[in-house]
Amino acid sequence: MSEKDLAINIIKLVGEQKNIVSVQHCATRLRIVVANKEQIKQKEIENLDKVKGSFFNSGQYQIILGTGLVNRVYDEVIKITGEQSSSSGEKPAKVVYGNKFQRAVRMFSDVFVPIIPVLVATGLFMGLRGLLTQEAILALFGITPDNIPQTLLTFTQILTDTAFAFLPALVCWSTFKNFGGSPVIGIVLGLMLVNPSLPSAYDVGSGAAEPMVFFNFINVTGYQGSVLPAFATGIIAANFEKWLRKRIPDAIDLIVTPFLTMLVGVMLALFVLGPILHSVESVVLMVVESILKFPFGIGGFLYGCFGQLLGVFGVHHILNFLEISMLAQDGWNYLNPIGTCGNMAQAGAVLAVAIKAVSIKTKQVAYPSCLSAMLGITEPAVFGVNLKFVKPFIMSMIGGGVGGFFASILNLRATGMSITGIPGTLLYLNEQLPLYILVNVISFAVAFVLTWFIGFNKNMEQ
Repeated sequence: MSEKDLAINIIKLVGEQKNIVSVQHCATRLRIVVANKEQIKQKEIENLDKVKGSFFNSGQYQIILGTGLVNRVYDEVIKITGEQSSSSGEKPAKVVYGNKFQRAVRMFSDVFVPIIPVLVATGLFMGLRGLLTQEAILALFGITPDNIPQTLLTFTQILTDTAFAFLPALVCWSTFKNFGGSPVIGIVLGLMLVNPSLPSAYDVGSGAAEPMVFFNFINVTGYQGSVLPAFATGIIAANFEKWLRKRIPDAIDLIVTPFLTMLVGVMLALFVLGPILHSVESVVLMVVESILKFPFGIGGFLYGCFGQLLGVFGVHHILNFLEISMLAQDGWNYLNPIGTCGNMAQAGAVLAVAIKAVSIKTKQVAYPSCLSAMLGITEPAVFGVNLKFVKPFIMSMIGGGVGGFFASILNLRATGMSITGIPGTLLYLNEQLPLYILVNVISFAVAFVLTWFIGFNKNMEQ
């Protein structure tokens, strides 16, 4: 079945174009918001060739297609539906699904997902830079770190430091874009938070500089590496801009609206939101890191085990700002090595199902899902197989917990974020690499063995 035929069938089975409110996609899933979810023929959609599963979550009907394919099918769907969701030219009434918490998390993920590719690339640059400066690696070529030209090191520093140095600009831009403001104003507001005229947050944190003091009690610094101040500023300023555009006369809108938006936005950011939220961010980070550092690997076990549920409920993106903040503060990501154990455990469990399954359809979904999970994309394994049979998912939780326990005991930490499994090795190109491989093998093996013996049997396919 071609991508075009698949798109046509999907549109038909979700209730035709008139039932579609909006269409989006992520790395693996086509996400459709519908006016009436009762019109969705889920069984027929899941039986379509190349469809690995589907589910309804946080107001979106999500169809698992896999990386690459989802982009092509999305393009075909958009060609058919066009910018207008309804064939009559009128958009259906806005549909609100999920509780307030689910909608808030979806809003949060909508802001951070667009900037993750940049942070993934930066993490890879960090890994390669670590490889370039490893004495053991360089010794293989008969050289030492002193032999590396300073200009080359400076070039690698540009690759690794830029995204995090100007992180508030990325966050503010994406927030403005998602909340209907002018993205260019968001970029400028974010850049104001890291303006060189402000004392750097890194210098203030290390004691090399003092914060600026306004009104004798407000300490102001730059917000390099901070996420929440830029996020909150973007939400408030974008809505303030929309409010202004409804009230400022067209003749002076071009001048007055950006002027007032940036003035009010930067004052709020520097004098109110920044100081408060930066403190909140620091406290949250301390709490999470404290949990991860529970003695005897308990924290790693808990996160490796139950952290997988975050993806099931669609709230895993809420951890993005924690990972970003960890990296921005000291260059290390403590969540990644534990989270990757959960992904490898999903791969182990789904492989056991694939081998033992009788149904051809189950095997067709399970085998590629195993490879996908090993590459860091677990949705096909979770929603297409493991969660469907329940017990394999529970076994994967145990496997992830055991792997997370060892990752915590061994104090593993990544140089970047958002890639796990086999690609995640690029974040551990240092003395940690053998240990990273070890915890992944443990997670995979535990989940596979448990699923093979007690987590799955052919009767469960009925």
